[in-house]
Amino acid sequence: MTASSDFQPGRPTDPQDVLGDVGGSWGWALGLALATLIPGIIVLVWPDETLHVLAVIVGLQLLATGVFRFVTTFSGGRAQDASRLSGVLIAVVAVLAGVLVLRHPLQTIAALSLIVGVFWLVSGLLTMFIAIADRELSRRGLAFAIGALGIVAGIVVLALPVESAVALARLLGLWLVLLGVVELASAFALRAATRGKSASGTGTTA
Repeated sequence: MTASSDFQPGRPTDPQDVLGDVGGSWGWALGLALATLIPGIIVLVWPDETLHVLAVIVGLQLLATGVFRFVTTFSGGRAQDASRLSGVLIAVVAVLAGVLVLRHPLQTIAALSLIVGVFWLVSGLLTMFIAIADRELSRRGLAFAIGALGIVAGIVVLALPVESAVALARLLGLWLVLLGVVELASAFALRAATRGKSASGTGTTA
């Protein structure tokens, strides 16, 4: 009796619907942007920290990215199976990369560069695929830009020889900031689109 009285019509109860509402919100997109931008700023401000500290920051950022990307996969713009699968693959690769970095935080500069570079390259390719294949995806242009930037970042990190932790910190920090800024623009574009839909819906109702 109590359970039935607590039920509120219109509120999603299925886990997929709940994740879809959360992942499609502009606040969630803002969280992803901040999870990328803040570590990048930290690394740029304190580039003289040890490789161990750099690995921990990057590892945590990758894990956070995996969580945000996984939830975003269930948003309304990812209804197509191919797009949803690509989003899940990005999340899985991010979590695996984060675990690898955190499990061996004293690894070499080359190993850290390889892990981060491969992740950015793979995630960039998959993000571009989602932007091209999913016609229902909002902000396709920004999603394409994020994917392209990820590809360039991955290539640069993999191809550019880095011999010191300071140089690697500056390189990773720069790309994290750039990616974070584009993701921030995407979040505010989603906010504007959401407010526009709400306003049009209110006008129609009136």
